[in-house]
Amino acid sequence: MVTSRDVARLAGVSQPTVSRALTDHPRVSDSTKRKVREAALALGYSTNAIGRALSVGRSNRIGLVVADLENQFYANMIGPLHHELERLGHELVLITESAGTAPLPERVAAHGLAGVVLSTTTVDSIQPARLRDRGVPFVYLNRTAPSVAADAVTVDPEQGVREVVDAAVALGHTRIGAIFGPRNTSTGELREQVVRSVLDEHGLALAQRDVLHGPFDFATGREGFRTLHERAGGPTLLMCGNDVVALGALDAAAEAGVPVPEHTSVVGFDDLPTSRWALVRLSTVAYDLDEVARESARLVVARLTDPGAAARHVVYPTHYVARSTVGAPRA
Repeated sequence: MVTSRDVARLAGVSQPTVSRALTDHPRVSDSTKRKVREAALALGYSTNAIGRALSVGRSNRIGLVVADLENQFYANMIGPLHHELERLGHELVLITESAGTAPLPERVAAHGLAGVVLSTTTVDSIQPARLRDRGVPFVYLNRTAPSVAADAVTVDPEQGVREVVDAAVALGHTRIGAIFGPRNTSTGELREQVVRSVLDEHGLALAQRDVLHGPFDFATGREGFRTLHERAGGPTLLMCGNDVVALGALDAAAEAGVPVPEHTSVVGFDDLPTSRWALVRLSTVAYDLDEVARESARLVVARLTDPGAAARHVVYPTHYVARSTVGAPRA
């Protein structure tokens, strides 16, 4: 069996440095981490006793991969996912993706994870293939990657978007704009496709000047609203890729003194708890986010129980929740 001493010898470092480097210790330099990781990969080394326990099926730890802990969407998934895993006899471990961290399969081994819930997957991500090749069970949560088939839980935006557009058209909106999410995410792609398709059914189209793309974050909404507002006042109704983007747009509107919905109506997607606050009352496309998170826990535990079962894709419906941020178009 390959040991940490073998890795240390190949990398030219001490044995304790190997342990620190493979657990992404902040006091180890990036260059040293890289040398140790390359040596570990070359030797096929699986770290620590927890990792060895995983190899014989004794770990009950499930990792949730998130990109941005400040993003309310991820923060609101953690609680229900944790509680469902705990109910099923498993423990949640949070893994954040950021520049300079070890490759995901190495971190999975270092933390002794039995499985992983991926919530940050892009359509071109190599992480699903790496996990598959290492034999690590995983589930897609919210986003998927077409290159690797796996269990997944997602939402279908069509019904909710259709209800938004129907309501907007009934109010008289014709200049509808959007701040969509990233083009390299399945959620960003699908939501944009559905919005364009439903608008087309009403004989409407998104003008190029009224469409932007960006990360699913607050800054995207803030900067996007400012940019669109400078273009002949912007659209009369703005559809946002998610609630966090919509909250950013509302913040920019308030800062600029632009009344919502009197000048611009704003619609989100996700129905986060903040969107229901009396101070906010964001109109949005809603679904059961808590249940989506809990379902991902059930799927990954089921995969551990029956590794050979066919992949399952559970899809949750959406609906429109009309609150205070949508009204008739400005004159």
